[in-house]
Amino acid sequence: MRLKLAFLVATALVATPSFLMAQEKGGVVNVATIGEPPTLDPMTSTADLVGIVTQHIFETLYTFNKKWDVTPLLAESLPEVSADGKTYTIKLRTGIKFHDGSDMTSEDVIASLTRWTKLASRGKQAVGFIDTISAADPTTVTIKLKQPYAPLVSLLAFNNSAAIIIPSEKQADTMTDFIGTGPYMLKERKADQYIQLVRFKDYKPRSGESDGYGGARHQYLDEIRFVPVPDPNTRVEAAISGQYDYIDSLPVESFDKVKASKATQPLLLKPFGYPVFVFNTAEGAAKSLGVRKAIRQALSMEDMLAAAFGSKDFYALDGNIYPASFTWSTDAGVKGNYNVADPEGAAKAAKAAGYDGKPIRILTSRQYEFHYKMAQVAAEYLKLAGFAVDMQVVDWATLTQRRTDKALWDIYITHSPFLPEPALIGSLAPTSPGWWDTPARKTAVDAFSAESDPKKRIELWANVQKAMYDEAPFMKIGDFNAVSAISTKLQGVDPAPWPYFWNASIKK
Repeated sequence: MRLKLAFLVATALVATPSFLMAQEKGGVVNVATIGEPPTLDPMTSTADLVGIVTQHIFETLYTFNKKWDVTPLLAESLPEVSADGKTYTIKLRTGIKFHDGSDMTSEDVIASLTRWTKLASRGKQAVGFIDTISAADPTTVTIKLKQPYAPLVSLLAFNNSAAIIIPSEKQADTMTDFIGTGPYMLKERKADQYIQLVRFKDYKPRSGESDGYGGARHQYLDEIRFVPVPDPNTRVEAAISGQYDYIDSLPVESFDKVKASKATQPLLLKPFGYPVFVFNTAEGAAKSLGVRKAIRQALSMEDMLAAAFGSKDFYALDGNIYPASFTWSTDAGVKGNYNVADPEGAAKAAKAAGYDGKPIRILTSRQYEFHYKMAQVAAEYLKLAGFAVDMQVVDWATLTQRRTDKALWDIYITHSPFLPEPALIGSLAPTSPGWWDTPARKTAVDAFSAESDPKKRIELWANVQKAMYDEAPFMKIGDFNAVSAISTKLQGVDPAPWPYFWNASIKK
């Protein structure tokens, strides 16, 4: 499903790297990230930080090109799909080696996809539709479905809760050997200091031009180091001083300061995505639909966005899950349920819903400073509505661990880029933290997932969004633009929601 416009509608790179210059091999790039990833196993995490790092080590059968169409990566071509939409035949590339020197075959793919359906939230999302995964020969994999499932290839392409291909003998539930097929391999990880990746000499890139996450992945750099810098103000100062070559996720108010730097320039991704408050629908106060709706009624999305991003250059008030520039945009369910900002009415609604006065536990992190600022505003509105609030501020790795425990929270704050396929939205899966699992969800999501006709899928997506607003498993706050920074010496880095550094090089 194409978007009306490209994923990144506008990209402001103040100092545009010279892509016309020959890119030379060699050098080390240091990337400042928002913190320490909770794991290096991308199957078991939906954290963007995990995907950013591990996409250099591991690869999937498919990925996305710059138009956000699915394109082959470890697969030789797009799958052949039977007329009834239930059999996918996938031809694999040959000559692909893992970092341990072994060759990739269909045996590895079958074992990896089986692990994915067992451990990954997105794999669990797909497993109910899968009948069998088998090998016709060493270079051919066949997936047979119980019924048509349109999002399958997009799920196989996503680097988040990713269907990575790893050796068949490395399939333990807890990954200890980080062996992939990617252009860079793990050399050393020092907790809270760095993750060091080095060039994999036997990497076999695809032929042709680079194309978003697809196409050729060139290995110009000798080494990539991901360095955790949890404090956002420290990341800003590091950007201004040129301490790192790429700095991820800067507070938007730093844009002009970074622009004035001679060493580094800001990178604006517009529109990037949306902040979201996820409810725990399984346990605690937010298990009650009435309480969830009362919380939503109390909040001013406009005030939260203003506190988080300041200037409207960096945010837009919008309750549609997808903004108007996307094919998927619909206002189904939004009216009367978004940006209500009615604490007094919310107090009455909460009382009618049986709210018992226990604190609403809001789980957030300052590593994404805009999460924390929104949490502060939300807490004040909730207090005005008579809710007790327990704001728990932790590091991002801890948050991603705690959100998996139903007993520990009522709301956690996160964000998502606008995804090319709505079925990739994590909260649609009943196994995702939040655990939205109702008959209305199943009816709407299953109908949307089973439909292959693009026009009908757009109509069915409106039903899914309406179910989201009717049952309030989460709240979209609005749209926002993201700011990162890039060294004036670094070239070949395309703006992307999950920045990647194959194809990157250092100007000599």
